[in-house]
Amino acid sequence: MLHACPPPQDELKERFEESASVCGDFGHTLLVQKNADDGTLASSLLSYFESAHLDARDVFHSDIGLDLHPDAAGGDPLITYPGSLPASTRRGLFGEVLAGLLTETYTFVGQHNWHVPIFLFRYHKDAFHYLFTLVRDPDQVRQTRGREGSDFIGLCLDDERQVIRIISGEAKWRKVLTQGLVNTLMLGKWIKDGEGHPVRSGEGVWSRINKEPVTPSGVRQLQRLLQEHDSVGYDRTILSLERALVVRNPELISKTDLIVIAGNARANRRDGECLLPFEELPEEYTAGNDLQIVEVIFNGGEELIDAIYDNLWKGGENA
Repeated sequence: MLHACPPPQDELKERFEESASVCGDFGHTLLVQKNADDGTLASSLLSYFESAHLDARDVFHSDIGLDLHPDAAGGDPLITYPGSLPASTRRGLFGEVLAGLLTETYTFVGQHNWHVPIFLFRYHKDAFHYLFTLVRDPDQVRQTRGREGSDFIGLCLDDERQVIRIISGEAKWRKVLTQGLVNTLMLGKWIKDGEGHPVRSGEGVWSRINKEPVTPSGVRQLQRLLQEHDSVGYDRTILSLERALVVRNPELISKTDLIVIAGNARANRRDGECLLPFEELPEEYTAGNDLQIVEVIFNGGEELIDAIYDNLWKGGENA
């Protein structure tokens, strides 16, 4: 099932204060939640999150051996995707869906019309292994490893549905956002060099973004999913992606890199405070594509995530 649910744009723009700037090929957007959710925001996001996870849910439940049909014997299963995943994993998934949600809602650098046809969660191998084991041995509870590759892929299509630009990148959720924590996310942990001096490891978001191919591996995964779900409707999209994916003489597709950092505000956060550069292109960024940074400051974000993931498919639909 392709992702076909539009984002609740009016609700998001009512609930979050937006401050955006663009400098050449670099854009920065700050979104600050005005008030803690009274349940309205979570409810408005349920359909979008269900749509984002539906492909993986169908695949995982089938491979695990869970029958979600309403007539299945034994009632609703106790173990489901993504609700039965560890809390830390669900927060990671939230960040990835958030990246798509924001991309389809807000205007980013270049003012492109972005489309997220499907999320790549079925390729989260460790989530599948975790749930497969959990169904058969509920005592084997552990943390999971994240899905490899770009956190999400979005496309900009022309009138004939050929791909003219790709957006991909990294989405990170942290319970409380501080400058030190964001610095570590972006630059890597502190380590000691050969002379014992403290230096950054260089294994953070900047390094991964800079090293990602112009046509990332997630594009192949996306292409395969489009072939499976709607090869006719997306025939030109699939063909244009194939031309970009060949090893010899590929047709290069322009790329926008996206970084989403989300979490709750620290107690003494100043109004308008940004934890990443917003006035000019960060010197740490060397990939050479368009770059969009989004900082999302939540008010009670942990509760919002749980309200969403605890209530997916609780509206009377089992599948």
